Amino acid sequence: MITTYTDHPLRERNSFHVEEQAARIIEFDAAADLDAIFAVGSEPKEWMVIGGGNNILFTRRFDGTLIHPVGKKITVKCEDDNTLLVEAEAGVDWDEFVRWTVERGAWGAENLSLIPGTVGAAPVQNIGAYGAEAKDIISVVHYYDTLLREHRSLTKAECRFAYRDSIFKGELRGRAIITSVEFCLGKSAKPLLHYGSLQADVEARGGVTLKNIREVVCLTRQSKLPDTNVLGNAGSFFKNPIVPCAVAEELQAKYENMPIYPTSDDAHRKLAAGWLIDQSGLKGYRTGNVGVHDRQALVLVNHGGATGGEVMALARYVQAQVKEKFGIEIEPEVNIL
Repeated sequence: MITTYTDHPLRERNSFHVEEQAARIIEFDAAADLDAIFAVGSEPKEWMVIGGGNNILFTRRFDGTLIHPVGKKITVKCEDDNTLLVEAEAGVDWDEFVRWTVERGAWGAENLSLIPGTVGAAPVQNIGAYGAEAKDIISVVHYYDTLLREHRSLTKAECRFAYRDSIFKGELRGRAIITSVEFCLGKSAKPLLHYGSLQADVEARGGVTLKNIREVVCLTRQSKLPDTNVLGNAGSFFKNPIVPCAVAEELQAKYENMPIYPTSDDAHRKLAAGWLIDQSGLKGYRTGNVGVHDRQALVLVNHGGATGGEVMALARYVQAQVKEKFGIEIEPEVNIL
């Protein structure tokens, strides 16, 4: 089914809750609907996909068409004693999917609990938390190619996953609409608990089980991150910067407590953007209607009535302060429109 809205307010469709409008929003619940939406002669000229609106900042009226997948089916494709292969449509709420996997006794998604957004958004920026990433469990991504007007699929390798990156942010940006994702999950315990106090917190809760890991991750996120219904935000606003090893070593020699993490190659290290912002004296900083969250410096918040432009002005100020103190440039993780 296809549903169309015109001159539609966006406040309830973005987690920052900024007051903007879209010229048109098209919702669809089946992949085949895209054939009609992008039929020759009637296809939208300017468009973009919006899921839960959790990783986007509107700074202006969007004069094009927002494409919103709303299909919410979860289908078991194959199951044996070792693995569970499941396909989830793009409109499935991500945390509902994680909850489903935990209740099914399938391992792999539990560390990604409570990440806001939808299944369709997960592969785009390869969402991650607590040492896990979406790429660890994704096997196939199904999408509609608006240039070729074809329904296509990519394997995990073909998605070119990297830190907060994928082919959908590169070559297929503005061309692909993800319709569903297949995940390969394990049936035997493979806990990933090396991040922070996760191991100790899980043990204190009664031991290493899927339920306990999910509950600890949820409680940890809730203790650090603001509820979007109370304070508008998009979660982590900035990416953790990747720098050459020599730069990381030089900074750590100067700042002994600076957290530094390994990356997928030996030549680079990952820094904690939240720590950099905090050490720049900005945690809890507020100007007008916007501010830096007082418990997690990675999060920029709308205290009420802020415009997207105000949020961006704050983001640029934060970037400038970090650059001045550490010589490091931090980039937004959030999509800016």
